[in-house]
Amino acid sequence: MSKALTKTDFNFPGQKSVYHGKVRDVYNINGEKLVMVATDRISAFDVVLPEGIPYKGQMLNQIAAKFLDATTDICPNWKLATPDPMVTVGVMCEGFPVEMIVRGYLCGSAWRAYKSGVREICGVKLPEGMRENQKFPTPIITPTTKAEMGMHDEDISKEEILAKGLATPEEYATLEKYTLALFERGTKIAAERGLILVDTKYEFGKHNGQIYLMDEIHTPDSSRYFYSEGYEERFEKGEPQKQLSKEFVREWLMANGFQGKEGQTVPEMTPEIVNSISERYIELYEHITGETFVKADTAELASRIEKNVTEYLK
Repeated sequence: MSKALTKTDFNFPGQKSVYHGKVRDVYNINGEKLVMVATDRISAFDVVLPEGIPYKGQMLNQIAAKFLDATTDICPNWKLATPDPMVTVGVMCEGFPVEMIVRGYLCGSAWRAYKSGVREICGVKLPEGMRENQKFPTPIITPTTKAEMGMHDEDISKEEILAKGLATPEEYATLEKYTLALFERGTKIAAERGLILVDTKYEFGKHNGQIYLMDEIHTPDSSRYFYSEGYEERFEKGEPQKQLSKEFVREWLMANGFQGKEGQTVPEMTPEIVNSISERYIELYEHITGETFVKADTAELASRIEKNVTEYLK
C-alpha cells in the first residue's frame, strides 16, 4: 500500500509560522514567501476524514500548478515554483476573507436550496422553472465567507461584502472580472478534454497593492466537472450526471449516514475504500490535464519534501 502524508511538521530555513488547513499546510518563510504543502488529507462536509488518500496531494498540487501557469495572462498569481510534486512555493499575499464561487450550472448545494424553494443565492436572483444540472443563462457568482478552521463557510452577497468592508468597490469589481475570465478559460480547457466545468472557487489576495490569484485552481477539490458526452441525454431524462469531482466521496459518506452533522460518525474507511478514492483521483487528474499521472516515490515522503524545499529556499 502506498503511503499517504496526513501530517507535516517541518522547520524550513527562515520559517516564521505554520498554518494547518483542512488539506494544506502553509509555512510562512520570512513573511515573504509561503510554502504550501498539499497533504493527502481529504475533507468533506467541512470535516477532515480519518484516512489520507495516497497521491491526492501530488495530483492536486500538479493540477493547480498547471492551471496557474495557463492563466497568467488573465491575472497575476502567487506561484513562484513547485520544488516538490506536493509543494508550491509562492509570494505571500494578504487574502480577501471571501471565496469567489462561480457556477455555470444549477447543482450541488445551489440545487438543494433551489429545490427547497429558494430563488435567490448571495443576492443573485435565479430564474423559475430550472431543473437539476441545468446550465445558467450566464455563469453566476455566489461568494462565501472564508471560515476559520472547523467552521462552515457562509453565503454572502456582493452588497454585504462591500457593506462589511471586506473589499472596496474597485477591488470587488476586479475580483468579479478575474473570476469570470478564469472560469471562461477553465471552461474552454475542460471542453478540449471532453469535460464541462460546472462550478469552482477562487481565492484572491493582495501583494504590493496588486490583486493576485492564490491557492489552488480548477482542481477536483475546488471544482466540479461533468463529462460532456451524454450530458444532454442524461439531463433530458433527469438522470444524475457522470461527474469528475469530490462529490463521489460525499455520496459515499451520505450513503453511509454521514453528513458532518453533530452526533454522526465517519464510516470506516477500509483500505479498499481508500484505494478506490485514490484511483478515482488519478482518473480525475488524467482527464483534467490530458496527461498520464506519474506516481512520485512515496517511501520517504516527509524527508523528500524537506530536502526539496530546503534546497529551493537556499
